[in-house]
Amino acid sequence: MKHVLVIHYSQSGQLSEIVNNIVAPLASSEEITITHHRIEMETPYPFPWDKKKFFDVFPESFLQIPDKIKPVPSDILNQKYDLIILGHQVWYLSPSIPINSFLKSEDAKKLLNDTPVITVIGCRNMWIQAQEKVKTLLNLCNAKLVGNIALIDRHINHISVLTITHWMFTGKKSRFLGFFPKPGVSEKDINDAVKFALPIQKALLTNNYATLQDSLLKLDAVKIKPFLVLVDKRANVLFSKWANLIYKKGKINTAKRKKLLIFFNYYLLFAIWIIAPLVFIVFLATYFLVYQKININKKYYSSVITKND
Repeated sequence: MKHVLVIHYSQSGQLSEIVNNIVAPLASSEEITITHHRIEMETPYPFPWDKKKFFDVFPESFLQIPDKIKPVPSDILNQKYDLIILGHQVWYLSPSIPINSFLKSEDAKKLLNDTPVITVIGCRNMWIQAQEKVKTLLNLCNAKLVGNIALIDRHINHISVLTITHWMFTGKKSRFLGFFPKPGVSEKDINDAVKFALPIQKALLTNNYATLQDSLLKLDAVKIKPFLVLVDKRANVLFSKWANLIYKKGKINTAKRKKLLIFFNYYLLFAIWIIAPLVFIVFLATYFLVYQKININKKYYSSVITKND
């Protein structure tokens, strides 16, 4: 009998749908048992978000500062699993605070030690650098990353900004202004996530994960957009400066911090609507000059290896 643990954190329920669809076919197998654990915070984060609270978690999110989470139940913690499926969101180009808090916990070190892990991402579109940070945290837990599935909003960047903002601040996964596309991962992609179960089941039952990621890639588990890789990297540099500056001003809700967060909000709008289009023009103009590097990056970010491997 193979034991699989599914760990995730989801505010809207979208990621819950994705991971549940992925493991549904596995649960029907007499050779596999599935256990679910949803990460819970001692002080839950709101959904829908209040705008002030959303921006106030930026420094801790980006700097990967953990918050208090509820402990993993002892019956889960004391079981040895053959595979762990870890579903995570991206907050401010980093793994969400709940996921980061879990991966830095003693519970995670015990559960993940010497255990194959498949990461499942559900996000707007920029997940590359967040996944790199997750890789680092998994390495610190002595886990073995064997697969990655990243389902994203397929619409162009600026449309997805408008629709995801509507969803986050209203809690409604509906068409913004009545005619924009629905936000988040499409219903088709969510429903089609069941297709990933077959290669996962084969690898699990044979205990051979060597070619799992290649099999998942053939099913479109990951799509790399070179321009977003560039934006993600550069934004991480700038976010680092902002996050450190704001964090040094004090804890959540302090007056000095609030003032800087207002400036960060305006900066973010300027970066999305002015800087990003200019960077895209430069990217197109230099595309063929960096074509080889782009292909190298696409191959690496599609894989489960780390730069230290």
